[in-house]
Amino acid sequence: MVAPGTTPILIGSTFPLSLIRRPVLISPQNIDTFKGLLTSRPIVSFWGHQNTLSAARQLLGVDISPPTERPALELSDALLPMINNNQFTECWVVSPEYTPGYRPNIGEEVPMEQITGWQVLKIQWLAHQAEERR
Repeated sequence: MVAPGTTPILIGSTFPLSLIRRPVLISPQNIDTFKGLLTSRPIVSFWGHQNTLSAARQLLGVDISPPTERPALELSDALLPMINNNQFTECWVVSPEYTPGYRPNIGEEVPMEQITGWQVLKIQWLAHQAEERR
């Protein structure tokens, strides 16, 4: 059960840039700080790359498995990411860094020795201002 006032963390292995329709701030984050957040807030996962899921679970120390395989994000009327009718003003993207020249085959489980590090990005949706498209 989610404690009142506790905002869930939206997490994925990537984020579709085609769903960014209003200003955002994207900033790299410290992995240890992020791991601390994962222990204090509920998690909503749309993890889409099964080949890195077990490695990410091991890294983060929590189960980030989505309830269904590759759940699709949508946009709310406010142009915010939404999943299961819950909209978010931030999203966390956790992506592996591979050894130079390595690219996993489709569906291949990524061996831990191919992952040299992890990148954590926080995407924050800023206040929406009506702008005319040019």
